[in-house]
Amino acid sequence: MSELSITRLGPEHLDDLLALSVDREWRHEQRKWPLLLEIGQTHGIWAPDGGLAGAVVLTRYDQRLAAIGMVLVARRYNRQGLGRRLMAHTLAANEGGVTVLHATAQGKLLYDTLGFRSTATVMTHVGELAPGAEDLGHSRPFTDADAESVLALDAAVLGAERAWLPRFLKFAERVRVVERAGVVTGYGAAWRNVGALVLGPLVAADLTEARYLAADLLAGSDLPVRLDLDRPELAEWAAAHGAPESFRTDHMVHGGDLPGDRSRLFAPAMQAVG
Repeated sequence: MSELSITRLGPEHLDDLLALSVDREWRHEQRKWPLLLEIGQTHGIWAPDGGLAGAVVLTRYDQRLAAIGMVLVARRYNRQGLGRRLMAHTLAANEGGVTVLHATAQGKLLYDTLGFRSTATVMTHVGELAPGAEDLGHSRPFTDADAESVLALDAAVLGAERAWLPRFLKFAERVRVVERAGVVTGYGAAWRNVGALVLGPLVAADLTEARYLAADLLAGSDLPVRLDLDRPELAEWAAAHGAPESFRTDHMVHGGDLPGDRSRLFAPAMQAVG
């Protein structure tokens, strides 16, 4: 497979990417993939026998930071070096910048050898989360007038400007903010994916504010919720209110230290984009 070239993929390859995901027993994420193709750079390797042999998505924030996600290799091409080739290609595309990703236990073995290091354990909670009344009603819906404040807050917390964040906020079903003395100190979004409501990103001044945002974002939804959390206190809150831990991944970094103030980042937009 080493002689096959890596090519850029576009919206016209959506069905091929969905088929590759299903081959790896991932969910049929028909709503998520078009967004990734729009805001990121998706590359793949075509198999000689048809379809995609592998694919990966690089989503840039700015020149300082980018995220790698959706690293997929067709099962029939396991252990042939495709994952390493795709990762090397993608890291080269972000040369000079810090790169982040979320790794399963299986993927971590490869990422360790490429120089990634673990910075946090991410606990994914899934279930019928029912917030307590004490956490409800402390945030308000996002409006266009909040855009400048939210973008500035996000850039300060992440240490880089996510140029695609306005597009993501339109993609989300629900976006809410918390204000203190007229200043936006936190915001969160929730979006549908394969019959679940995914909560993220979640940016807040503290744990209490994060709970308030999460509770209001989920209020009234009849869908199960998914939260990707690296804070044990918030994970305990989710489990206590009906969303137990489902699995864990490692948050990993390559190329330098994480910029920004991660103490205020309680959940990523999604694991694929950080």
